[in-house]
Amino acid sequence: MSTTGYWADNYIERKKTAREAMHLIQPGQRVYVGSSSGEPQHLVRALSEEAAKLMDIEIVRLMAYESTPLTLIANKTGDQALNIRSFYAGSAKPGGLARNKRFITPLNLSAVPRLFKSRRLPIHVALIQVSPPDDFGWMSLGVSVDITLSAAQSADLVIAQVNANMPRTLGNSFIHVDGVDVIVEHDEELITIGAPAESKSANIIARHIARLVDDGSTIQIGLGTTPQAVMLALSGKSDLGIHTQFLTDEIMHLVSRGVISNRKKGFNEGKIVASNAIGSKLLYEFIHDNPGIEFQPSDYVNNPGIISRHKKMVSMNVAMTMDLTGQVAADALPFNHFSGVTGMLDFVRGAAQAEDGKSILMLTSTSRNGKVSRIVPMLDDTAVVIPRSDVYYVVTEYGAVNLFGKSIQERAMAMISIAHPDFRDTLFHQAKKSGMLSPERTLTESIQGVYPEQLEETVEIHGEQVIIRPVKPVDERRIQEHFYNLDKEDVVSRFFHDKSRFAHDEIEGVSQIDYINDLTMVAVVGEFGFGRVVGVGEYLLDPAKNLAEVAFSISKEFQGRGLGKILMNKLGEAARENGIAGLIAYTSPQNRGMIKLFNTLPYKVNTFFDGEMLALSCRFDEVKS
Repeated sequence: MSTTGYWADNYIERKKTAREAMHLIQPGQRVYVGSSSGEPQHLVRALSEEAAKLMDIEIVRLMAYESTPLTLIANKTGDQALNIRSFYAGSAKPGGLARNKRFITPLNLSAVPRLFKSRRLPIHVALIQVSPPDDFGWMSLGVSVDITLSAAQSADLVIAQVNANMPRTLGNSFIHVDGVDVIVEHDEELITIGAPAESKSANIIARHIARLVDDGSTIQIGLGTTPQAVMLALSGKSDLGIHTQFLTDEIMHLVSRGVISNRKKGFNEGKIVASNAIGSKLLYEFIHDNPGIEFQPSDYVNNPGIISRHKKMVSMNVAMTMDLTGQVAADALPFNHFSGVTGMLDFVRGAAQAEDGKSILMLTSTSRNGKVSRIVPMLDDTAVVIPRSDVYYVVTEYGAVNLFGKSIQERAMAMISIAHPDFRDTLFHQAKKSGMLSPERTLTESIQGVYPEQLEETVEIHGEQVIIRPVKPVDERRIQEHFYNLDKEDVVSRFFHDKSRFAHDEIEGVSQIDYINDLTMVAVVGEFGFGRVVGVGEYLLDPAKNLAEVAFSISKEFQGRGLGKILMNKLGEAARENGIAGLIAYTSPQNRGMIKLFNTLPYKVNTFFDGEMLALSCRFDEVKS
């Protein structure tokens, strides 16, 4: 392009109508269309109207909500006029995507700009949408910088729709009038999306995730119902930062509440960084000329090396289906017009590499009608978006697990524990049949147990954070290690005899419980998924008496610090809520610690000998006076 004179004169000279601009497109060319809410709708309509006159045009874009259905035109013409190339890393299982799966080019979003700039995939024409030029001739790509900037910079012909409704976003989001070949002025409303429908499952998942996100974290979050719920659940946090692909209304609301400050990101502090925005008109007003927001292209925002530079980086993305080994399929779902799937793996890997970072995947346990499990034995005929080796935290409405460093057997048990109870027995049998679980594993009624999250509590003991919570199937090995590390006298106090071996089948009875008739509470210190068990409290119901027998073991360094009392109160609270009449404990008369612990309960304690053992019992309807 030859450029002479003042930019404003060049701007006027390059003005054309949309139809005139489309006549510049030649047969056999590759045409990039601006992505998501930045789609130049007026230009796309003009392109579709001229489609019959074009031959062998390849449309390049992200998987997107189509204001004008180019895929429909391509289907009708048999690719002779328009052929679509959509960058998308989803599995294309849903009907609408499956019908057009031939258009999909699987690629991580961070790699697309390099594909354009290197001319490995030459862009002949770029259809983009920009804000009006400022006093210096700079126009902003506004809500859609992602791969659009690199497409515009490397295209042979750039046709820009100048839209006064496009917000002027700051950062690396500008293209100069002299970098554009054709100007088409046309004002129209940008594409907006409303708030997704509220989901009970999403709200429960959000509560689980909120426990995993620390104050001062930098977060990335995808789009859809569950992420919306998560953002609401984070409203009690402080000093969060944002480094994400999509800016949304929910992020805007957290900024307005003071939850997001960007002060502790460790990188790009003080700035929200994103490559795209999709939401309401209010959101677009919020980002206009906002110095606290910086838009960058996808090879920056989605670069795992950039992502990993943030402190406490947390990525949160929605999975469509997962198998028992941890493989992930993901797709644009009906309530999610823009998938974000293409950039998911970039953030999963970047967050995992960050200092104190976390990669979290969330999925509802069943499809929307509740008849199909989203956790399956193995992903056989579905594209894997995230390999099992990259999966860390997984959250459903039935709990959270950390698969990092876990064996296939441990992963299978973990995933079964957060599957919908109606499908757990089938998953268990299929896992055992396929060799994921050892032959001696047995199926008990505990597999139907629903994790009672209300019993979770975090306490501080001598300056250390201790998580008090119900046991999970994934705790089996840690409980085994706890028992092996007990002092000899503590083993005798707990098991009533000297014991040097704690076999799998015995420990399985402690960790595989139903949370009602059989409950184990553990005290854990350390990282979620890798913590050390420092206390175990159990109750087991005697149906004949409707009393639950309790037993405890506390690691030596936590004895005398009130941990046993906390566990005892938790067990008493749960037993009472589950309709159990009271508690009973059997101990040696010399075990003063256990006798003292039982007497801390706010109920009348009856003491009697049962052979050589001392029995302590209480009923919940007999409160101490």
